[in-house]
Amino acid sequence: MRSPAIIASRTSLGLAALALAATLAACSPPPIYKPDASLNGAAPAQVAAAPERYRDVEVIWGGRIVAVRNFPDHSEVEMLDYPLDSSQRPRVDQAEGGRFIALMPGYVEGMDYPAGTLMTLRGRVDGTRAGKVGQADYMFPLVRVEQSHRWTPEEMRRGHPDIHFGIGVGVIGGVH
Repeated sequence: MRSPAIIASRTSLGLAALALAATLAACSPPPIYKPDASLNGAAPAQVAAAPERYRDVEVIWGGRIVAVRNFPDHSEVEMLDYPLDSSQRPRVDQAEGGRFIALMPGYVEGMDYPAGTLMTLRGRVDGTRAGKVGQADYMFPLVRVEQSHRWTPEEMRRGHPDIHFGIGVGVIGGVH
């Protein structure tokens, strides 16, 4: 038979772990685009391999901006795909998943969409286009953008609580 002190100790630890998990989960912002049944989880590489299968399918993709090209009636933003976290932020700590081209209506100012900026978009697959990455041939999936969001450094940090665990001795401040 276990003593009441051991049971109380285990119960306290369990409650503390549950409270910590709830606190950390609450720190994660909600997704920017509400996922629904019309969304397809296909990655750009899957679409490039079988574009006819994904024509006009709605997707939420994100990644890092590579380049912006403007045309008379639309702009094209070349993106390096990354998986998204639960808040739909690109996970640049994960392996990239290829490239795609975001077709945006109207004019997109390249200074507002500089290379390296992280972005998430919601749109519909609009086929593929052959192109090049450097000297290599490449098949780019095309996405007609309905909504897009450029992530600020602050938004990328949000949801990553500044909580540290450890045992030791530390010094706060210093000698002046």
